[in-house]
Amino acid sequence: MNILSRIAAMSLVCFAGAAALAQQPPAAATNRGDSLVLVKSRQVDKAWLLPGADFRPYRKVLLRKAEVVFQHNWLRDVNSNSISRIGRVTPAEALKIVDDARAGFDQVWAAAFTSAGFEVVAAPGDDVIEVVPRVVDLYVNAPDVSSPSITRSYTVEAGEATLKMDVRDSRLGTLLGRVSDHRPTDSAMRARLATAATNRAEFEHLFATWARIAVQGLQDLKGASPLPDTLQAGHKTPAFR
Repeated sequence: MNILSRIAAMSLVCFAGAAALAQQPPAAATNRGDSLVLVKSRQVDKAWLLPGADFRPYRKVLLRKAEVVFQHNWLRDVNSNSISRIGRVTPAEALKIVDDARAGFDQVWAAAFTSAGFEVVAAPGDDVIEVVPRVVDLYVNAPDVSSPSITRSYTVEAGEATLKMDVRDSRLGTLLGRVSDHRPTDSAMRARLATAATNRAEFEHLFATWARIAVQGLQDLKGASPLPDTLQAGHKTPAFR
């Protein structure tokens, strides 16, 4: 199996896993979850909420492990920029980048919810909200790969990614809200040496920014609940402000 086929297979496995987690039980919950309304937000690119949703009962968080998927053709593009085959990213190295990103995301988000007073649990419950995060379109500008020669890469940004997040009632499966946000990592004033450590640190800083927005958004929604049954498109919500 060639490199592109292996990466495509990896992405398909991740997608299938996420789809299994997001299976919707009762028809009533599914129909209500399909009624999300796009609301205004200054914190994220797009946010949707369910009219009439009540976030007050939720004191605990069922935080699903993040799905992480590279941007389409990332492996091909990053390798096409290599001067020679020395320093090219292998499938094993690509897998390690995904695993490191996923581990960093999960740690940062669990810590953020815990610090805010939410108990992070492993099972559904009446007072448990389910958070399903996905990091898609991950693009690492200068991955640090093993090489028999001395190679150095410099970059202003480690890369970019998009957060896709669903929040659900963990017991009923009702979709209560959705967020989509695309961001680059922080930019430096000048190009700096890219290593595995600096890349991970910069992406974890991005993940921490998203975690702060998610936690604050949930707290704001608890304070504003129950949401209006007549929530209209473009409504200025107190969450994600």
